[in-house]
Amino acid sequence: MYVARLELHQFRNYAAADLRLTPAVTIFQGSNGQGKTNLVEAIEYLSRLESHRVSNDGPLVQAGTQQAVVRAEVVAGLDDNRRLLLELEINPGRANRARINRGSLPRTHQLLGALRTVVFSPEDLSVVKGDPAARRGFLDDLVISRWPRMLGVKQDYDKVVKQRNSLLKSIATGRADADAEFTLEVWDDQLVTYGSELLAARLDTLAEVLEPASRAYAQIAPVNNQAAASYRAGFALPDDPAELPEAFRQALADRHREELARGLTLVGPHRDDLFLSIGELPARGYASHGESWSLALALRLGAFELLRSDGIEAVLILDDVFAELDTTRRERLAGAAQEAEQVLVTAAVPGDVPHQLDGARFEINAGQISAVEAAVKPSAVPKSSPDPSSEIGDHD
Repeated sequence: MYVARLELHQFRNYAAADLRLTPAVTIFQGSNGQGKTNLVEAIEYLSRLESHRVSNDGPLVQAGTQQAVVRAEVVAGLDDNRRLLLELEINPGRANRARINRGSLPRTHQLLGALRTVVFSPEDLSVVKGDPAARRGFLDDLVISRWPRMLGVKQDYDKVVKQRNSLLKSIATGRADADAEFTLEVWDDQLVTYGSELLAARLDTLAEVLEPASRAYAQIAPVNNQAAASYRAGFALPDDPAELPEAFRQALADRHREELARGLTLVGPHRDDLFLSIGELPARGYASHGESWSLALALRLGAFELLRSDGIEAVLILDDVFAELDTTRRERLAGAAQEAEQVLVTAAVPGDVPHQLDGARFEINAGQISAVEAAVKPSAVPKSSPDPSSEIGDHD
């Protein structure tokens, strides 16, 4: 899978942009603040409906305008010429709108799965060093990449937690009505239903990503290169996933009085954590800066390999990461990245990108894109690949 063409309208600092891309490696270079990351962020947003940089849509729309449009032509693969035209209208404060091949989608999240990406950026350091929410986010992003329908399950779960917390708070402050306990049972049922499905997907994904992530860490880290991860839930996890709902419900019963007293849902996937370790020590608080970077990177490469094993060729995005790595880690990352059908790299200093990732280069300056060289060798683009210069067509 790769992006053959990217169009932007009023996205970040781009009033308009139209960029043709090829498989293999593309490098966006230029000084900081010129718009390099904005390009890969647009592709990420089209893929995930989220950005690794901001939590809401507002900053994505060019200042002084009301709407941004991201449009991309996506090719199924190097040996599969099928194409999709994906389009997303970003309307802060209003519903976004999505289209595939010019046909409107009833729900924006139906765009998920049409384009898959794995993004590694400086923000990923929080997965190792930050709060549990960052680690849960990493796992949930991968779950949704594997099974896009899980976005709906997670959204439903989050809504139930919010409603249940509101009810628990009302009970704790004496403002609840006489039917509060019955209503709480209804929310409990939904919490267990959605939470158990999300938890099962997380556990399955962690079990499958652990091996490629551990292997990637061993390849990247020059010393002390044994990494591991385990899931930390708020209750004892049964061996049989079919028993998760019962175990979850029992945990709620065990902490019922405490939840009523505190007015808060204390059990469920929203409070779980991913325990990461290097050697015999926890990564958080003990890992060096280089080790933390290596582990964060290994987790993303493990996610990339897991998607490939699922039959999904994701676009690999390396956003401003080489400057943070030493020479050894840079070269080992470059070697691992060469497995992707398409790699998009941003770098403020072109020399930071290892020679193994030679490819097409674009200079970005104040939102203006200029091709500085076409270094993709003919052998890097199979003869069966479609001509990346082919037109998308008119956009009504």
